[in-house]
Amino acid sequence: MITELIVRMALENPRWGYTRIQGALYNLGHEVGRGTIANVLKREGIEPAPERGGRTSWSVFLKAHWRSIVAADFFTTEVWSWRGLVTDYVLFIIEVSRRIVHIAGITTQPSESWMMQVARNLTDQFGGCLASKTHLIVDRDTKYTAQFRRLIAESRTAVIRLPPRSPNLNAYAERFVRSIKEECLDRMIFVGQGALRRGVTEFVAHYHRERNHQGLRNRLIQSEPGSLAMGASVCRRERLGGMLSFYYSAA
Repeated sequence: MITELIVRMALENPRWGYTRIQGALYNLGHEVGRGTIANVLKREGIEPAPERGGRTSWSVFLKAHWRSIVAADFFTTEVWSWRGLVTDYVLFIIEVSRRIVHIAGITTQPSESWMMQVARNLTDQFGGCLASKTHLIVDRDTKYTAQFRRLIAESRTAVIRLPPRSPNLNAYAERFVRSIKEECLDRMIFVGQGALRRGVTEFVAHYHRERNHQGLRNRLIQSEPGSLAMGASVCRRERLGGMLSFYYSAA
């Protein structure tokens, strides 16, 4: 049991050295020497604290800041216009803990000036979705310019840049992109940016209030209390011409 505790403490706390582990064991009623702890870790192939990894692991970081982390990402879709087929870029922010999505902007030209205006909107202390968040996760997309990151950081939201080619570290944003693509965008033809905006708005409303999420114990993000009373009829709410459905009991 002591060996298992030593290994567990070392793996779960990469910064803990032999003395810190020794103290934690003493708190549990076990008096173990530093040499014994060193031998156990060596036998199990676990390096001392400096070599074991002074950096906090990604999973530990997420757990520590779970409710105050948001992630940003882009997705694109093709839209018909008077110029022909053009690519629109949609920037969104997702709250990692609650999965709530904010559409930050839609444009055909995500220039630095456009990104700076988006940053000002996001950090607005009265209505910006970053106003109470401590960390913003972004990938290495060049659209997140140094000026954009600086403006976000000045609002006391730290910008965490992911390593190159690491979509798994932004899994919640990637999952939203997959959902909106498969369930909405890939099944529609948009004529004009206005049509795209309406489609995205309708899907986000459906995503929040009418779509069950496996990561949230198969529940709705924003649920309304209700129950199916005896004899009550079941109604269907349709969005986007019936592409999206939600069933509820009539009052």
